[in-house]
Amino acid sequence: MSKLKRELYRDPSRGKIAGVCAGLSDYFNMELWLVRIIFISAVLLTGGPFFIVAYIACWFILDKKELSADEILKTSDKEERPVEVKFKVWQAGEPPRRALQDLKEQLSRVDSRIQTMEKYVTSPEFTVSHEINKL
Repeated sequence: MSKLKRELYRDPSRGKIAGVCAGLSDYFNMELWLVRIIFISAVLLTGGPFFIVAYIACWFILDKKELSADEILKTSDKEERPVEVKFKVWQAGEPPRRALQDLKEQLSRVDSRIQTMEKYVTSPEFTVSHEINKL
C-alpha cells in the first residue's frame, strides 16, 4: 500500500484568521470544526499563551496552500467531482446519506445527457447528416 506524501500548509481560503486550523484539518483528514474546537479547548483548558504563540508561529512558518489546476477546475465546475465519504464523525468528507444523494444527482444528469444523445442519434436528422458526410 503506497502512502501519499502529505505536506502541512495553511489554507487561508477556508480559515477564519490565518488558515492554520484549516491546514491541520487537511493534513490529519479531520473536520475543520473539530480542529477549531480542539484548539480553543487547548487554549482555554491548558497553557493558553503557549498555543497562541504556536498558532502565530505556524502562521509565519507554514506556506500558503496553492490551488492546483485540478482544484481550480473543481471549484469552477461543480458538475463532476469525486465524492469522499467519511466513515467516522471526525473524518473529513460527506456523510454517507449526502454522498448517496450526490451520486444519485450526478447519475441522473448523466442519464439525461445520454437520453439526449440517443434521441439525436436515432433521429432522421442524424441519418441525413451522416449520409451527406459519407458523400
